[in-house]
Amino acid sequence: MNQKKTKHEKVREFLIQNNIGTLDQIKGVLGTNSTMTAFRKLKFLNYLSSYSHKGKYYTLTSVPEFNENGLWSCDSIWFSKYGNLVETVKIFVDQSESGFSAKELSDALHVDVKQALLKNFKQNQLHRDRISRTYIYFSLIHEKKRQQIAMRNSEVSTLAMLDLHYDIDEFRHELKAAIILFYSLLNEKQRRLFAGLESFKLGHGGDGKIAELLGLSPYTVAKGRKELMGGQVSAERVREKGGGRKAVEKNSRNNRQY
Repeated sequence: MNQKKTKHEKVREFLIQNNIGTLDQIKGVLGTNSTMTAFRKLKFLNYLSSYSHKGKYYTLTSVPEFNENGLWSCDSIWFSKYGNLVETVKIFVDQSESGFSAKELSDALHVDVKQALLKNFKQNQLHRDRISRTYIYFSLIHEKKRQQIAMRNSEVSTLAMLDLHYDIDEFRHELKAAIILFYSLLNEKQRRLFAGLESFKLGHGGDGKIAELLGLSPYTVAKGRKELMGGQVSAERVREKGGGRKAVEKNSRNNRQY
């Protein structure tokens, strides 16, 4: 019993010290060539496998500091609090506002997700529609799917109508400077909303591009976009009470003096 505890602790200390490890490294710590033995120790310690790099890296559930999307990276190796890639893909699609294309979700998860999406679809875990010649994956939950499809169609029609899709990398220097100057004149809330609006104009990948241009966190840009597009912005008084042009009193016929 003491020997088992010692081996468990060796693996625990290795993973805490190094954050992640491969199966071969864990076998080395245990002094064994048995894959089953290594997995038994990992299971006892409550582990996570990476969803990138074909799941060949492992960590303890207590090690990652997941971001607001439930993701964590160590040396460009990605882990998800939702589990493996297939499980993570399903959760991301289910929780999305307007579904995901394979390219959009690949960018969000930093790995190729085509096979994971296709597996979910074939196993009847996700719904798929072709929109603007691209397959978009949606939740299988009826009401959520309806909202996602409506939002996706709204985004497509808005961009087509207003022709707002542009590439920030093609901006002239003067236009970039004008945007940054205008941004500097806004208060904190207005900056977040403005950044969110510009991100929406860009479409996919806009959060990162606008964040880089304006020196913001992509999460701040995403928050502003969600607030603006979700109608979560409360109108604020522009003028102070009593400001503006004074009302003109009308003389009634009864008040006239003859």
